[in-house]
Amino acid sequence: MKKSLVMMAGAATLVLSSQTFAASDMDIWVGSKIYDRAFGRGCATCHDIATNPNLIKNIKDGSLSYDRFKATVINGKNAMPKAGAAMDTVGKKKGYTGDKAIKAVFDYLKAGGGKIKKPKK
Repeated sequence: MKKSLVMMAGAATLVLSSQTFAASDMDIWVGSKIYDRAFGRGCATCHDIATNPNLIKNIKDGSLSYDRFKATVINGKNAMPKAGAAMDTVGKKKGYTGDKAIKAVFDYLKAGGGKIKKPKK
């Protein structure tokens, strides 16, 4: 009895903690807006063509972690300029700047990209 209670408590903790870190619909929607509008033309201008990294595929298959994504956004890489300021410019109206803006874009890409409807409050 005691062992099963401990196991149930552990399972409940895992479920609740995973919900804490799940992206909200608003996070994903704002992430889509940042992705579409950063640099004035959007990230897709470069990342939706075959010769550049496919962010959705790389995030979904695990070859691009959040930490690597964040580092590249902040520091740039190869021909990609630093994108943090461009993301902040788009996201600041909704309160998404810095890490929150980067995470919103990552969550949008992890969700599969595409057209996202604005969530109701």
